Amino acid sequence: MILYFLRHASAGERVSNPKKDEKRALDAAGMEQCGYVGRALTALDVHVEVIISSPLKRAAQTASLVGNEMGYEGKIYFHDGLRPGAGFADFRRLLGAYAKHENIMVVGHNPNLSEFAGRCISENGCEAVVDLKKGAVARIEIGRNAGVLSWCLTPKILRTLYTAAAESSRPKTSRK
Repeated sequence: MILYFLRHASAGERVSNPKKDEKRALDAAGMEQCGYVGRALTALDVHVEVIISSPLKRAAQTASLVGNEMGYEGKIYFHDGLRPGAGFADFRRLLGAYAKHENIMVVGHNPNLSEFAGRCISENGCEAVVDLKKGAVARIEIGRNAGVLSWCLTPKILRTLYTAAAESSRPKTSRK
């Protein structure tokens, strides 16, 4: 199984009221981050069978925007195992429910998403943490006993790569 861990993109400042915070939307920078992530995943020829998101608005928007950029035409599923405060046992149940799929993208929040990614790659299941910045995506190949982190890309890296690729593809003009 290949898991893509995607932390929701930038959504501004946290709101102190938990119910209102659940409805916090992506800001302009977050929407831009989603574009870079989706285009990079497309360039890397990433195809996912299913996208599963936290039900919170900022994660759902991230899942939708990145999925659209990738050409994902399936349904986006929502699971409480990706909510802030969900535990690793909740995440394992989520994986069990979608075990028939080989390529899965999960979209959620920190610190739990970083912890889940780390526990998937550590031998004893608790020592590693994958630092997922807002809008970052990591690819982990899950085997029988443990997973292997293939890569982890931050929005800053993705933006730099996108800019470099766009500049190198521009026609060269001669100066006389």
